[in-house]
Amino acid sequence: MKNNPLIRRPWLRIRWWLVAVVIVSLYVWSFTGIEFSGIRENAGTVTVAILQGMISPDWDYVYLADGEDLLRGMIDTLAIALLGTFISAFLCIPFAFWASTNMNRWKWSSGIGKFILSFIRTFPEIVMAIMFIKAVGPGAYAGILALGLHSIGMLGKLYAEAIEKIDRGPAEALLACGANRLQVMWYAVIPQVLPEFMSYTLYRFEINVRSATILGIIGAGGIGTPLIFALDSRNWSRVGIILLGIIITVSVVDMISNYVRRKIV
Repeated sequence: MKNNPLIRRPWLRIRWWLVAVVIVSLYVWSFTGIEFSGIRENAGTVTVAILQGMISPDWDYVYLADGEDLLRGMIDTLAIALLGTFISAFLCIPFAFWASTNMNRWKWSSGIGKFILSFIRTFPEIVMAIMFIKAVGPGAYAGILALGLHSIGMLGKLYAEAIEKIDRGPAEALLACGANRLQVMWYAVIPQVLPEFMSYTLYRFEINVRSATILGIIGAGGIGTPLIFALDSRNWSRVGIILLGIIITVSVVDMISNYVRRKIV
């Protein structure tokens, strides 16, 4: 008991109590700002209708020969996520080397690179999608641009961290043999970071598949567009089959990506 730090230093216990009080106060203050106007009279009816739609989905919507269906929507969603990830995976490489501290002579230079990547990550995908919809019109093109630009910030940060963890021994050995900077980059740096680059890219693709389903709700293509139409028309059986398709697609993509990433790293 004498070695207990809380007994020897009572201020530690007081500090933890102060932290707990601050956290509880923040939660209470947050909930006081929520305006609760009560539950609507038709809430029970709507809830039952939603559950019935989930239990008995519209299986005919899986494939329609003469119109948009679940398969086409999910293929569009996967294509948007794949192209957005592919664009960002290449465009973020220069930013990653710019932001890595061990690839710059001056700390302020890598600091600027990190700031630019943080600035890009500040804008959510849905905000970028709204901006691109205003610029290029609604559709998959706006969704691809939104995912591609937003993913540059996150992938660039992960790539930069991978570059900063490399072993400098091979690079120094090549420099001692008279290799130039490009040769050092190609033979000493790229082989070390490429597995992690591929792993981070696959992980980002998983996230982009989920994001692409949301972007369609605002008109950026993908399965989100028929989902919002089904919600507006209260077609709960169609909502159920769309949600079921999203769950299956995301789960399959996650399993495949996890398997590939385990083989790479």
